[in-house]
Amino acid sequence: MSAALPPLRVRRLNASAILPVRAHLHDAGLDLHASEAVRLAPGSRASVGTGVAVEIPAGHAGLVLPRSGLAARHGITLVNAPGLIDAGYRGELRVLLLNTDREEEFLIAPGDRIAQLVLTAITTAAVVEVEELEESERGTGGFGSSGGFGPQ
Repeated sequence: MSAALPPLRVRRLNASAILPVRAHLHDAGLDLHASEAVRLAPGSRASVGTGVAVEIPAGHAGLVLPRSGLAARHGITLVNAPGLIDAGYRGELRVLLLNTDREEEFLIAPGDRIAQLVLTAITTAAVVEVEELEESERGTGGFGSSGGFGPQ
């Protein structure tokens, strides 16, 4: 059994901001809500404020992920998915949304669920420069080297 995670401390930056919340008891992600109205034209992107700042527990990171319903129904995703929130960051959580639909604009109203926040434990390692790396089965093979990327 893993150790209990300290609570996620959240600060409202404006009175109407909605705190991150799980839609269901066992959901991994906390819904993030827009604190401002935004119009996303077809193919455009925008930085949308949530009106909250968080204190990610030490040894953890926050990952901002797209909402699958917005992606499936409207083509709304995140430009930088996943967005990374380091434990030391204390500014407003902003979500970089992208409208991938080529024809329909998407309107965001204050209070709309726009993304989700997942907390995850991280492991850090010291960086050590070496002359050579150990051999591996994959070697220097990059994108597609393990199959499944077009004709072989």
